[in-house]
Amino acid sequence: MKGRALYTNAIIAYIAPTYQQARDIAWETLKRELQGAIKNINESRLEIKLNNTKGGESIIKLYGWESIESVRGQAFDMLVLDEVAMMRNFWSSWQEVIRPTLTDRKGEVMFISTPKGFNSFYELFNMSLTDKDYASFHFTTYDNPHMPKDEIEKAKKELTETRFAQEYLADFKKVEGLVYKEFDRTRHLYTDIPKDTYYESLGGVDFGYNNPAAVAHIYKNPSTDAYYVEQEWYQRQRTEAQIADYVSSCKFNRVYPDPENPSAIQVLSMKNINVREVVKGKNSVRNGIDRVKDLFKQNKLFINKRCVNVISELESYCYLDSKDGINEAENPIKENDHLMDAIRYVIFMEHLVRRKIVEEKPRPVFNDSKYSGSIPIRVEDDDITEAELAKM
Repeated sequence: MKGRALYTNAIIAYIAPTYQQARDIAWETLKRELQGAIKNINESRLEIKLNNTKGGESIIKLYGWESIESVRGQAFDMLVLDEVAMMRNFWSSWQEVIRPTLTDRKGEVMFISTPKGFNSFYELFNMSLTDKDYASFHFTTYDNPHMPKDEIEKAKKELTETRFAQEYLADFKKVEGLVYKEFDRTRHLYTDIPKDTYYESLGGVDFGYNNPAAVAHIYKNPSTDAYYVEQEWYQRQRTEAQIADYVSSCKFNRVYPDPENPSAIQVLSMKNINVREVVKGKNSVRNGIDRVKDLFKQNKLFINKRCVNVISELESYCYLDSKDGINEAENPIKENDHLMDAIRYVIFMEHLVRRKIVEEKPRPVFNDSKYSGSIPIRVEDDDITEAELAKM
């Protein structure tokens, strides 16, 4: 980056997962390394203008991935993306926002990261196997001549084998504490759904505005109870009406929305969508996760390869660490979970409906808090508490 800025007329951007990280990681280093060539510094914009050896001017700008839309429509000669494995929804933002900024000036990009499971950075690292425009390089902390070897060995003794391999050896490992460690790309990803089979079309909906709204398109084979996550919808800044319009257009047989947003559910119901109630109580998250785990173990839950956000969440959705290891008795961290929630709503509630009928309850239509219609609710005694059942 430094050489490109000093020896050519270039517009360069450095992008970290957050704006604050961009400042903390690169800003002071850039000012120090470019000292003598700097023409102007804008501290508020994190932008440096400098004189280059061609008698022209180069510009270096710093950005945070959380506001990556701000680079849309710009043109760059070079991009440096740091800690790519931590950048959420990488592929959609890369394809829709970042990649077009390199076209006008035939720019280049450098992707840098510590691995974090088999996510988008892993896929980038392997792009060199199929695309001659990509090259991959692997370095460990041992390769850094400025790093004290005794400190590395001390860390090796203190960290778990997986964490040391990831953080110091830059190895691609499954993230520690994964909720769905049963998910295996070789077993559970597919390209085309099996043909000549009847499927029910089910929708899971997790509402959001600043956080993404997520809709999972799931096909269920009623004869085998196998589920296929065929398509995903993952959008920010969508109103309740826009989400409802999209869900309505999908023509799902049944829709399972997040029960914590009654106003959004009411908008769905006004679109004549077949909304089904979702139990959400003390044990429902854990029970739903257990059911998803079981389906992966039984090879009855499959993900279409094009559902990149589902795959990314499956490989980053984690439990909170505890001092003695992974605290799997608790609920997962509320991150990387929008599509995970949407899928869980469908699978857990469909699982309940499979069991013997214990009680028949009215189905909510969210019309002045009145209820009409009814659906059979089937539960297992050990799947749900009495308090949760009372909410159905």
